[in-house]
Amino acid sequence: MTYFFETYGCQMNIAESAAVEQLFLARGWQKADDVQKADIVVINTCSVRATAEQRIFGRLGFFSGLKAVRVKMPGAKNKSLEIAAEFVKDGAKPLTLVVMGCMAERLLHSLKKDWPCVDYVVGTFAKKNFGKIISAVEDASREGNGLSSNSISAASVFELDDSSKYEFAAVSLEQGAFSSFVPIMHGCNNFCTYCIVPYVRGREISRDVNSILKELDVLSKYGVKEITLLGQNVNSYFCENSDFGKIDFPALLKIISRHLEKTNSPIKWIRFESSHPKDFSDALIEVIATEARVCKFIHLPVQHGSTKILQKMNRRYSRENYLELVKKIRARIPDVALTTDIMLGFPGESEEDFSEAISLMREVRYDNAFMYYYNPREGTPAAEWDEQIPLEEKKSRLQKIINLQLEITSQNLRERVGQIVTVLAEKQSRDNPNEILGKTERDERVAFSAPKKLLGNFAEVKLLELNGNTFKGELIN
Repeated sequence: MTYFFETYGCQMNIAESAAVEQLFLARGWQKADDVQKADIVVINTCSVRATAEQRIFGRLGFFSGLKAVRVKMPGAKNKSLEIAAEFVKDGAKPLTLVVMGCMAERLLHSLKKDWPCVDYVVGTFAKKNFGKIISAVEDASREGNGLSSNSISAASVFELDDSSKYEFAAVSLEQGAFSSFVPIMHGCNNFCTYCIVPYVRGREISRDVNSILKELDVLSKYGVKEITLLGQNVNSYFCENSDFGKIDFPALLKIISRHLEKTNSPIKWIRFESSHPKDFSDALIEVIATEARVCKFIHLPVQHGSTKILQKMNRRYSRENYLELVKKIRARIPDVALTTDIMLGFPGESEEDFSEAISLMREVRYDNAFMYYYNPREGTPAAEWDEQIPLEEKKSRLQKIINLQLEITSQNLRERVGQIVTVLAEKQSRDNPNEILGKTERDERVAFSAPKKLLGNFAEVKLLELNGNTFKGELIN
């Protein structure tokens, strides 16, 4: 039997999809080449922005039509039927549709009612039920009556409990990958006024240290070379019930580094995302500076350059606090790569506030940035405020920030030409089978000629020139 995943949103969603995929693989399922060949489709959803949810609603419209064609399910709109019919092959079989993730949690009690094509809605805390879902689909297949919203047998129906306790998966490795996400904490206690995450992910919970180390041992056996520690607020990690005593994030990085060294692990790079500036301690800076396996790469979301707007966002630091933190980081780690998130058009943002955002970007000179305009989210305080910025003005301000950052990124990258750097060879180039694509410790993209056997290994590469944001390199050894 076959499965297919569609994953939207953050890296945590990617990790959670990979963890659920392990359940399918353990049961002997195979990954479908495309969606129309799958017995079950899992959509892992995002609720951070309304545009993300609109994309998913569009996909649900498609699947409504696809399922109607497959099992003659009534109620689908004619347009959906016409679109889906183009994708259905001869001998099409019934399809089970599962929706999981943040949007599933937000619409836990209404999604299936509004979209009958959905067979299961799996909230944030109910992923442990996937084994039951897989068994139900397997049973229905053996009985010859494919599982759908209109043909599901009573024996296959069960209540998906949605308790408040989040359970970390044992392994979140994507099949065949040399890099892997490792969730270490979940949820958020910050309640930024624009953000829906605390409402759909819940309060912060940190993973036990031994559980993390066990996953690293598994990843090492699979030949993984790089890990990214994940959390909605990763540097607020704190575990007090571990065999190691009370462990905060800097201490965890040291424990992981010592463990990888002791076990002679092939994992040479440790990254982490996303960090909150208010929790970025001097101890964490020191660990990044001194631990060889911890990448000198920091994603440090600023969100805005105006103290007034940061206070309205409930970010718990000022512009001055943030700039002082950047100064300390660069003094201790001179070769650090810094990236950020920044939001424009927040309610009440004046031209002066916007100018402060521009000036902060110019002062810090980030290597890259994720830039977006404020998108009201139902249920968050900022969505109800007056002084909402008109959409066209938000788009205009965002474009100015994008243009500035593109210029800074290009200048920073050009300064790197001629240097010799370590690159993790990740995959063959689609355009040139003799070229390999890889990335540096600073998360820069590099293309260089090398044999296929180099894939999954580290190599020394000289950066010869820049093509867009990708370096052309020459293999040194």
